[in-house]
Parts: sequence; structure tokens; C-alpha cells
Amino acid sequence: MTSANPLLQPSSLPFELPPFADISLEHCRDAVLAGMGEQRAEVAAIAGAAEPATFENTVVALERSGRLLRRANAVLGNLSSSLSTPRLREIERELAPLQSAHSDAIRLDPALFARIDAVNAGLERAGEDGAGLDPESHRLVERYHLDFVLAGARLDEAGRARLTELNRELSELSTTFAQNLQAATEAAAVQVDDVARLDGLGPEEVAAAAGAAADRGLPGYLLTLVLPTGQPVLAKLRDRELRRQVHEASVGRASGGEHDNGPVAVRIARLRADRARLLGFDTHADLVLADQTAGSAAAVDAMLASMVGPSVANARSEAAVLAEVAAADGVEPAAWDWAFYSERVRAERYAVDTAALRPFFELERVLVDGVFHAAELLYGYRFTPRPELAGYHPDVRVWEVTDAAGGAVGLYLGDFSAREGKRGGAWMSSFVTQSGLLGTRPVVVNNLNVNRGAPGQPTLLSLSEVDTLFHEFGHALHALSSAVTYPRFAGTAVPRDFVEFPSQVNEMWAMWPEVRDHYARHVETGRPLPAEVVTALDAAALWGEGFATLEYLAATLLDQAWHRITPETEIGEPAEFEARALAQAGVASDLVPPRYRTTYFQHVFAGGYAAGYYSYIWSEVLDADTVEWFKENGGLRRENGEIFRSRLLAVGGSVDPLAAFRAVRGRDADPGPLLRRRGLAA
Repeated sequence: MTSANPLLQPSSLPFELPPFADISLEHCRDAVLAGMGEQRAEVAAIAGAAEPATFENTVVALERSGRLLRRANAVLGNLSSSLSTPRLREIERELAPLQSAHSDAIRLDPALFARIDAVNAGLERAGEDGAGLDPESHRLVERYHLDFVLAGARLDEAGRARLTELNRELSELSTTFAQNLQAATEAAAVQVDDVARLDGLGPEEVAAAAGAAADRGLPGYLLTLVLPTGQPVLAKLRDRELRRQVHEASVGRASGGEHDNGPVAVRIARLRADRARLLGFDTHADLVLADQTAGSAAAVDAMLASMVGPSVANARSEAAVLAEVAAADGVEPAAWDWAFYSERVRAERYAVDTAALRPFFELERVLVDGVFHAAELLYGYRFTPRPELAGYHPDVRVWEVTDAAGGAVGLYLGDFSAREGKRGGAWMSSFVTQSGLLGTRPVVVNNLNVNRGAPGQPTLLSLSEVDTLFHEFGHALHALSSAVTYPRFAGTAVPRDFVEFPSQVNEMWAMWPEVRDHYARHVETGRPLPAEVVTALDAAALWGEGFATLEYLAATLLDQAWHRITPETEIGEPAEFEARALAQAGVASDLVPPRYRTTYFQHVFAGGYAAGYYSYIWSEVLDADTVEWFKENGGLRRENGEIFRSRLLAVGGSVDPLAAFRAVRGRDADPGPLLRRRGLAA
């Protein structure tokens, strides 16, 4: 790597924000390769040290290692999700097996593990108070030891070689799955020539469809797809045939042809089963759950099983209502009709027309007067635009975050618009993580996929997109609030089935009066969301929960089915396996397909949620109970925010997550509030 590479040293920009204008893809590639070499040298020095292993010379030294690689991966990883190009995809394919081999070379180094094992054994002999370490340092040793054990550090030489090969292939396949899905999703967009077929969409949505077509050099209009099965336009399009086209394009993504993910998913599941067996676990799910708050597959099964029956019953009741309404049009509802007639029910029975609410949810106002406002009310955070700081794309904006006393917190980047080269869905990630050890403060980014308004027109959000923005900002708050010593514990570095909890808590502020009334104002007149609309939304709160819960459970149980296989399991065709799994779980429904089907289930085949998609509803138990705590203690008060921030958000993974929850709630979580929220209990 040449000295001219901007990633060679920490950025001189505020908070080490990467100098995106100076960074090329080749810089990223070269920095990743050099960073791996640099960290290997650092680790070799740690493992080969002549001095006896200590906390400082082994565990802390590992925490300090790999800073160049961390910087380079942060930039390249974010660009691959938000600004992908053919060259970037080539680089991903090149680096994926090398990154896997690099990780294995560290985790499977016998000399290095012997030193970590010695430090851990010393702590065990000394007990909690006898090693001279503070609680966060003590936990760091325990976590490193468990990380290495679960990664295969206790395998013999042949086992380590086999594990390295499995990890290499899995890394390549995950990259293939993600790239197939992105290409297939872009190819599956539905082109419309006649604007009359878009009847039901608002003017700004028609303009967005025209803009999407123009961006690709196509005539007419283009209905692009979001990541889940359900496409937002299905709730509005009056052309039933077009609804069918959009739905079939969605559920058929990456299920055939050049970008077929079916064989890729099967191979991934088989390799994960082989790896779990090698590591001494019955299934991949058992391996994953060994390091989650749920603790066991039995605990996950018990929770999911308790919800299947009531959610199926709720969905059937909703389907009966939809059938009555659709009969007036001479329609027997199919999956592509559900959202359309559900909205009609919402409008007719509850006087709620969600499409008509969009002018009350202008993106900039929701963000500044809603999302940022709630963060200031609760945590004292203030967000100051920094237009002189450039993001990685012209769409990206930067804010500096300060606390109630004016002290520096970090940077927040917002990238909210859909575009070609950006993967579907919404997410939060980091360019810099907070660490007292390394002297860094957080730089975080939120990504959404909102269709921007026509030139000169505001960007309007659906009610669902408002919730999504609040949700993803909850992840950002988790990272921004981090106050730990070691980067291993910073922000969202918590078990997968806990990471969604703070973000789901933040969702609840979207419709709390002191927040909603501050941002939900008509984009043209400025009038607030009418009181009768708020009343109607409250009355309609449970309508659609049957569908929403069942589609989520179907995806969760599909994830579990793929990751409960053993090396001996007969899978057959992926579509057949999926159908059997859903039927055996009792969630198969022609009207309510899974939120994600196998070939576009990015969370589990190209993300970190394999055998862990249950975590959303597991975390929601904590979230719903936390809502009750806020209500019991006066709601959106700074005192409550300080408790939640200091005892839970700030500590990240440095304490046991459920202990952090108890430090706020005063007890273990009660599932009752969640069951009531979803209409699964009285």
C-alpha cells in the first residue's frame, strides 16, 4: 500500500470521518490487504511473546490490533451496501475468502489461544475480585475466551484445517447470495407504460416511479422492489393485474435463472450444519444459541409455539373480513390483494386512510422535529448540520451530535433515498466505533430506501417508513451513547437477540403525543395531524396484527428450519423444503406468505441473523415491557432517558444484557405487554 492511500492513517477530519472524496475503491482494496498483513504481524508478536500471558500483553493487545483493517473494512463494507458497482463486487468476491482465512488464522492459532486460555484460567482461579481487573476487563477476558472456543480453537490440526475450508466457502457463498439478490431485485422491478395503471398512487409516488425509470434510461414508470415480500404499492394500486405482477416479481426474486439463490441457500445451510457438527453441536441453531440471551433452542421453540396458534387464528379472522369486502368487487382475495383490501377495511371501519397521511410525514420534518426532537427530550442530544463534511454520495448528509452540556458525542450520517447500487431494506452501521482504549468517538450512518420526491418537491413518508426511521435511529442511539473502554463492547456489539431491543424501544416515540405533535404537520398547510385521525389510528392499532405476526413467524420458523438440519438431512429442492417447513410449523398460508422467502432472505443467508431472526420478537418482549416502565414513570422525561442511556445504551456489551435490562426495569421481562400489543392475549 502506497503512502498516498488516505486509509493508511486515521482521518484528520472531525471524529475521524473518512475523507470519502479522496478514497477510491482501489484504496479500499489495498488497505484491506495491507490491514490483514499488519494485524497478522501484530498477532504473531502477541502469540510469540516470551513473557507469560497477562491481560495487558494478550487481551488488551488483541483489542488494539487491526486498526488499519478496521478502518478499511468500515469504508468498504458500507460502500458495498450503499453504493455498489461492478468493480466493487469484484473486490468483494476477491476479498471474501481472504477475510475468512484471516479471521481463522487468528481464532485458530494454537499459541494465541493458549495465552488467552492462560489469562482466563488465572481469572477463574482468582475469582471475581481477586484478579485486580475491573468488571468490564473481566468480561472482556471471558468473551474473548468464549469467542475463540466457539470459533474452533480447541479443535485438533485436522479439525482446524477442515473448519478453515468450511468458513472460506461460506464466506464466498454469502457474498454470492447478496450479489445475486441485489441484481435479481433490480431486474425484477416492474415497468409500466400507461400511467393509468398506476391509479391509486399519489402524485409524488407516480413521480418517483417516473424518476426510477428515467434513472435507468427506460420509458414510462418503474415500480422498484423493497426487500420484504410485501411491497408498499400493493396497498394502493387499483389495477389488480398490476398488483399480481408486483407480488409475483417480489416472491420470485432470485429463484431461477442467472441469479438463482436456491442452490446457494441449500449449500450454505449444509455447510453450516457440517461446521456445527465439527464444533460439537447438533445443529447450527444450537451453535448460535450458545452465545445468545435465549440460551437454548427449547426456549426459542417455546416462545414461538406460544404465538403460532393465536396468530393463525387472528390472520384467519382478518381474512374473513377481507373476503367480505372483496366480494363487493367480485374478487376472491389472493396474496396480492391482502394489503389493498386491508387498507379499505382500515378506511371503512376505522376511518383511516394511510395513503392520505403521507403529506403529514415529510422526511426532513420527521427527522429533525421528530426523531432528533425525541432524542433531545430523552437524552439531551442535539444535532447540528455539518454541510462542509462530505458523505460517500451526494444524498448523504452529516450532523454533529453534542450532549446536554455541549460536549462532543460523535457524528450522525443520514442516507435515506433509494437508488441503483444500494441494497434493499434499512439499516444502521458504523464508520468509527467508540472506545476509551483507542480514544475514538462514534461515527454512525442510517440507511433507508425511500423514493425521493420529484425535483423541487418534498419527500413524503408512509406511516410504516416513519416507524422504520425511528427504529433505525434507535440503533444509531445505541452506538452514539456508547461509553465503554474496549471496542469489543461498543454500542450494538451485544447478542443478536438483544440488539433489536433499543431500536424497538425508540420506535414507540413516533406516535407519543409530545413527539408526534411536533413533527406530524401537513407539508403545505402546516396543520397538525387531526385529533380524529389520531383517535382512528389508535382504534385501528390491532387491525392487521394477525397478518403482521403470522408473516413474521413464518419467516422466523423458516430460518429455524434451515438451521436445524443435520449433515444427514434430506433437503431436496429449496422450494419444496420451504413448503414442508412452513406446513410442519403450522404457518403455511397462501394468503400470508413469509416476510422473506428463502431466495431473498438476506438476513440469514448473507447477514448476521442465521438461526437468529427470532431475535426481533424476543427483543420485543423486552421492548413492550419497557414501554410499560416509561409509562409508569411519567413517559418522555430526561430522568427516564438518563436511566435508560446510562444503564443500558452506554454499557453496550460490557455487561450481561439481561442484567442491563434488569438495571432499568428492576426485574426480568414480563411477556404480557407484548402479547396484548399483538392481540395474542386479552
